[in-house]
Amino acid sequence: MFKQWERDKWKHFYVGIPLGVVLQLTAMYFFPADLLLASMLSFAALVFICYAFELVSKITGRGHHELMDAIAGILGGLIGIGSIGVLMML
Repeated sequence: MFKQWERDKWKHFYVGIPLGVVLQLTAMYFFPADLLLASMLSFAALVFICYAFELVSKITGRGHHELMDAIAGILGGLIGIGSIGVLMML
């Protein structure tokens, strides 16, 4: 599945990784006692940001609206969120 992605999907994937890290660290700053809550909130924010970016492209007519771009960003963000979560559990 991943090898068939076009170049722009990989860009969204790679941008999603630091986005997930930043969202997770921010959520952990506001909810330091509950890693699960912080992870769920950062995932919800990640989905919202990735899909909203594509939705704005569709509404304004600028850029290219494609759902797979949002999915690629979300998958990358999950890696970022998961990496911080794993580091905090060690």
